[in-house]
Amino acid sequence: MAEQPEAMSAQDADSIETERLRKAEEFIEQEEGAANRLSGWSGTIVTAIAVAMSLFHLYAAYEIVPTQELRYIHVGFVLLLSFLLFPMANRFRDRIRWWDVIAGLTCVAILIYALAGGDDFTDRATLPNHTDVILGVIFIVLLIEATRRTIGPIVPIVSLLFIAYALFGPYLPPPWNHRGYGFDQLVGHLFITLEGIFGVPVDVSATLIVLFTIFGAFLQQTGAGKFFIDFSMTLMGKSPNAAGRTVVLSSFLLGGPSGSGVATTVSIGAVAYPMMKRAGFEKNAAGGLLAAGGLGAIISPPVLGAAAFLIAEFLKISYLEVIWMAVIPTILYYLSLFFMVEIDGRRYGVRGEPYVPERSLGELTRRYWFHFVSLISIVIFMVWGYSPTTSVLYATGMAMLMSYLTRETAMTPKKLVRALADGSLQSLTAATTCATAGIIVGVVTLTGLGLKFSSIVIDYAGGSLLLTAIYTALIVWIIGLAVPVTASYIICAVVAAPAMIKLGVPDVAAHMFIFYYAVLSEVSPPTALSPFAAAAITGGDPYKTTLQAWKYTLPAFLVPFVFVLDPQGLGLLLKLPPDGTWIDIVMITLKSAVGLGALACAAQGWALRRTTALERTGLTAAGLFLVFPSLLEALIEAVIGRDISYTATVGVVLFAIVLLKQRLQPGGQNQVTGAEAEQKQR
Repeated sequence: MAEQPEAMSAQDADSIETERLRKAEEFIEQEEGAANRLSGWSGTIVTAIAVAMSLFHLYAAYEIVPTQELRYIHVGFVLLLSFLLFPMANRFRDRIRWWDVIAGLTCVAILIYALAGGDDFTDRATLPNHTDVILGVIFIVLLIEATRRTIGPIVPIVSLLFIAYALFGPYLPPPWNHRGYGFDQLVGHLFITLEGIFGVPVDVSATLIVLFTIFGAFLQQTGAGKFFIDFSMTLMGKSPNAAGRTVVLSSFLLGGPSGSGVATTVSIGAVAYPMMKRAGFEKNAAGGLLAAGGLGAIISPPVLGAAAFLIAEFLKISYLEVIWMAVIPTILYYLSLFFMVEIDGRRYGVRGEPYVPERSLGELTRRYWFHFVSLISIVIFMVWGYSPTTSVLYATGMAMLMSYLTRETAMTPKKLVRALADGSLQSLTAATTCATAGIIVGVVTLTGLGLKFSSIVIDYAGGSLLLTAIYTALIVWIIGLAVPVTASYIICAVVAAPAMIKLGVPDVAAHMFIFYYAVLSEVSPPTALSPFAAAAITGGDPYKTTLQAWKYTLPAFLVPFVFVLDPQGLGLLLKLPPDGTWIDIVMITLKSAVGLGALACAAQGWALRRTTALERTGLTAAGLFLVFPSLLEALIEAVIGRDISYTATVGVVLFAIVLLKQRLQPGGQNQVTGAEAEQKQR
């Protein structure tokens, strides 16, 4: 499989064909919306509105803006830009139509009406007047249309189904029925109160998501993304399996401030794939690794994905706490990815790629060290006691000021305008998702659907926490197949999380469990945008690339079951288990890490050498005993009729036996070569 390595210059690393890169960027458009490419006066007007939106939110992070005004103004900016930037259909692209202007201005006018009404308007929530109802219906219709334009039809359809449930629930059979709500009352709840469209999801969008996208845009304009990739390639360039290690390290560094799986995949793939190709990676395997690395962006501190900000708001905890909870799972995710890459390297005899950097590692670090400061500054400010909004404001200012330390990274006026505009524009899809998800959350809270659904799930599971967790994972995954991560998390947080919480799972564990399985949808068709983008770069088959991405990521996605099923599982979220100590946190982390190593070997069919069927079965059992013992415990206890304990010890012993057997086994085949390698990778 491995080709003869040849020297690769830094310039060669940029040699992805333009057509492939264009196709890959189309998948970013699918995630962020297929926006108009505007120029001339229309482009200038849209840029000016986007810059104004960013400046307003930066001001709101510094000065106190009343909650209702902040949410209304935020949604007004979002809907106006969405109608101007996202066409009704592809045939209307790259030009603003008159109906787009009317729709956007109508949204703004309705919100001005709401703001001008003041307390009198909000007091009419339960008994809205005729004008309130008419304007509310128009606004809801326009919001759903804007969401359809930005992220597609699924979330709008789901929101309409929830509205139908609120209106026609009394006619449904038990336990799905409810007492019923009038049309005017429903419109008032969704449009006027802060429990519907302008509820918690919009609050998170207006106070955190938009500020973090502005921060990411500033980092992009200062060249931080390029530095993290160059740093990774230079650090790993001469090591064994340099190509695979470069992807893992660069996706970790770039994903932290990005928060976008598809954008991270494309950014790294455009630079790293030539190195992977020369090192001997097959197209689909290379694409799978790139997608798996990009997926880590959504679960990597300090930015994570947009859903992580919602976790903080739903649980009424600080965002810093969410960051701490994500630290160990992120480390375990990339550790699992590293295990898989190293096994691939040994299995296929991939050797280090002689990468020739433009600058040495020391010179690169001395010249651009400040990018690392920008990366961790948000966390430092929050540790010092600043709020998340103030922290990201100061971190954005630091990134801008430190950019002037070198000429090529300096924020010129042109770059500054671009960063401010991009910061707002890149938040539009998340913002429209949050606003429309407010309809779903509003209906759930109004009708009590969350408690009904949790009772149904628990009944189907027979009160078993294991089955409830499995059902919840399947529900989140299925919903995630159709909607983006943010929408998937919001829906399941209000509908599915109560079931696990009712069975005694801590709320932080239940919400993190749902968050991670919502993220898994990023590598699941038909919304598997990261693998499809990677396949566009490598020229591989999209579905084979998706299967490779699943292979790389699935071991790590057993870890969330530890949160909810293992008595010590809270330790992975840096929370002390009941009656536990920090030693328990260390032990559960080590146990999970060893288990992921065993599962990685089982998934690859390779440990120290190729595994037999019996060895692979033993490795799978070892990994499950360490990472997901509840599954095997339930099966074994059902067979033998008695409780078992010390499952971690059994897992470690099984893993050690397989490794010792392979170590002592003489001869054997230690590499896959030639046609066999090509066949196995395909």
